[in-house]
Amino acid sequence: MLKSPAPETREASHLFYLSSVRRPLIDRAEGIYMWTQDGRRFIDGSSGPMVANIGHSNRNVLDAMKRQMDRATFAYRLHFENEPAEELARQLAAKLPEGMDRIFFVSGGSEAIESCIKLARQWAVATGQPSRWKVISRFPSYHGGTLGALAVTGDDALSETFVPMMQMMPTVPAPIAWRDRDNLSMEQRGIRYADMLEEKILAEGAQSVLAFIMEPVGGAATAALVAPDSYYPRIREICDRYGILLIHDEVMSGAGRTGKFLGGDHWNCKPDIVALSKGLGSGYAPLGALAAPMRLVQPLLASGGFQHGHTYAGNPLACAAGLAVLGEMDRLGLIANAAVMGELLMDELKGLAKRFPFIADVRGKGLLTGAEMVADPETLRPIEPAKKATQHLLDLAYERGLIIYGRKVKGGVDGDNFMVAPPMIVTAAQIGEIISIIGDSLEVLAGELDLAVEG
Repeated sequence: MLKSPAPETREASHLFYLSSVRRPLIDRAEGIYMWTQDGRRFIDGSSGPMVANIGHSNRNVLDAMKRQMDRATFAYRLHFENEPAEELARQLAAKLPEGMDRIFFVSGGSEAIESCIKLARQWAVATGQPSRWKVISRFPSYHGGTLGALAVTGDDALSETFVPMMQMMPTVPAPIAWRDRDNLSMEQRGIRYADMLEEKILAEGAQSVLAFIMEPVGGAATAALVAPDSYYPRIREICDRYGILLIHDEVMSGAGRTGKFLGGDHWNCKPDIVALSKGLGSGYAPLGALAAPMRLVQPLLASGGFQHGHTYAGNPLACAAGLAVLGEMDRLGLIANAAVMGELLMDELKGLAKRFPFIADVRGKGLLTGAEMVADPETLRPIEPAKKATQHLLDLAYERGLIIYGRKVKGGVDGDNFMVAPPMIVTAAQIGEIISIIGDSLEVLAGELDLAVEG
């Protein structure tokens, strides 16, 4: 095995990303584990950024990709059709809500969101509704980093620099009902948050509103936020009332991660358009998809076609990987495992919250879980931003061989959380190991930041 030099002694990197912090060189990965060239083992407790749903180095997926590589790695969609794309679209449609059977493949989540927005707008124009162009989203939320996706992303930290270059879209508050201090039941709070959408539609002018986009189970911007059950059917009802398209961003919550194929399936909440990525390719190849019913696609085709495209749309190698990923989900029963292991993980995280009362909320569905940390669990006063609690916790876990995920949950500016989302192949014993490391890390964090710990 190669031995990698310490980060501080390696040659300067020509790459640049979010941070200049150097990390160890990856050597190999298998299952839920990853090894560096210097021999350290990490548990991938977040599936990367919630991507590696079926785990790393699945031999059946790798073999399927190799077979396709031996045939053709690229075929441009305007010149050829290819079997992997056709079959993946067929199998994907069979897993989606009835009628959601027209698929457009892309290479990632931001592309998928851009495609959904552009499909919605072109549908409106093709059906004689050119006044509809506004896409309402939630604040906070995250829908992608490209300019179109960023325009519907409720995150000040990410969008501020680019606002002059974009047409920013209206937002409504995300349903953070657990924070509310009122006399309403959770069901009533869910209705109240949903009704904020109707209020915004009327304020903007209903004939100008094209769509509402939301994550059924929140991602990084809200740390796996789940709305009260009453929220979802009311949102559907409001969209129908005003002829507005409901777009579900299932980039993170889709492909089985929550214990259903789509996060929205937990509430039988049928969207008009769905965006998928991340777990669809499970990290084996860049892959994403837009799914929509023929009633939305046909008007576009009749008026000249979808005025949109990407070079790698329907790439045969990526689709062969996606097809094999779906096959492994079915063969190994991974969606059912995500549901069962998700319940165990949630119970264990709630146990940590009792031990560390500065964990004010634990939430999520299946193996998409999050926990929010505060300085005072009674008043929900946040931890001082200067203490960088989230990053410190992530670093403590990393030092102990566990990768978890975290981001500020108040528009990217304030609030501390961590997310736990291991691959869907995770076992009960492995969840125990993950929880043990998180517990040790929280113990150190509490001591260093003077946060409360129970007996």
